[in-house]
Amino acid sequence: MSMPYYVAPEQIMKDRADYARKGIARGRAMVALRYDNGIALVAENPSNTLRKISEIYDRIAFAGVGKYNEFDQLRVAGVRAADLKGYQYSRDDVDARSLANGYAQMLGQIFTHEMKPMEVEILVAEVAHDNVSDQLFHILYDGTVMDERRFSVLGGDADAISARLNESWAEGLSLSAALKGAVGALSGPDRELSTDDLEVAVLSRTNGRRCFLRLSDTEVAQLLAA
Repeated sequence: MSMPYYVAPEQIMKDRADYARKGIARGRAMVALRYDNGIALVAENPSNTLRKISEIYDRIAFAGVGKYNEFDQLRVAGVRAADLKGYQYSRDDVDARSLANGYAQMLGQIFTHEMKPMEVEILVAEVAHDNVSDQLFHILYDGTVMDERRFSVLGGDADAISARLNESWAEGLSLSAALKGAVGALSGPDRELSTDDLEVAVLSRTNGRRCFLRLSDTEVAQLLAA
């Protein structure tokens, strides 16, 4: 009788993490950063229909990189959870932290117990009523949650993009300056991104109850030229 094949748990976890990271690295990156009136979300995405950035609730946005069908499943689950909580309790009770915790539990469960982990990184962003309490929760494929204060970078080449963004970001940036910094960080020194290559949205605290606003190519071009 043959002996059962044994693989150490550490090796299984390492293989799953490597698999997820490789899948995410194949995708294009996105960044989210605070500016004076809210949070700007900028993704390298030439598609006009398949969105990386979406609204979850009144003051909350979602962004994902990696395998589209997988992070879109997570987006839909977040919308349903937020709608249900807002209906059962109050709209003010829906917050990014509880959504991020829910996502972390879901991704951690899949990473630990399923054969294949999700090849995704996601972001849950919430704009506050003041300019010091905005929240950016970056959630990894294994359920790890990072609370980031200034900006967040998801996807391939994140370290280099973060380094470039760190040079341009400052407290109290205008939307125009924030977008220029984000696009410069995504494009790097060796290429140039046009508005056709970008998906841009903002969570603006001056936009009324529903803070999410998607920017057109024309609006993005005007802000980059300002």
